[in-house]
Amino acid sequence: MNTLLHICCAPCSVMCIETLRAEGIDVSGLWYNPNIHPFTEYRSRKTTLIEYAKKIELPLTVIDNYGLREFVSLVHPDYDNRCRKCYEMRLDKAASLAKENGFDSFTSTLFVSPYQNHEMMIEVAQQAAERHGVEFLYRDFRPYFREGQAKAREMELYMQKYCGCIFSEEDRYRKKK
Repeated sequence: MNTLLHICCAPCSVMCIETLRAEGIDVSGLWYNPNIHPFTEYRSRKTTLIEYAKKIELPLTVIDNYGLREFVSLVHPDYDNRCRKCYEMRLDKAASLAKENGFDSFTSTLFVSPYQNHEMMIEVAQQAAERHGVEFLYRDFRPYFREGQAKAREMELYMQKYCGCIFSEEDRYRKKK
């Protein structure tokens, strides 16, 4: 089986890739994250993933789209439901590219995070799979989150401090006060 893995960042990908490979699944990566802001954050995450992918010999497709205006337009004015829109944007692209490029299935590193809305992501991914006629490979990677973060630190991968969108960065600073 070959799977297209949407990747939000290198640290989140570590255990997802290891787990899938241990199952005998051929994994290829996809960088498509127009939700990540500001540009310096976007660039740091993308560059780190490209370097990591080379190191572990992971085929990687990079859709280099710093999409501030696209993302804000997508979530405006319903900012409270921005996560669903963000999941839809990225998982739909992964499903579409998986189908177009002959992959058996797709999944995402988003499923490693204990901070994401897991049930909503499953629903969105299943809808994208149906829309594009490709299998959604569900795996709950959350039990591997801490181990993956520890391995990423050992490898000195760039570690981000928030989900990625400008609104999650705002939330991070509000919580500090």
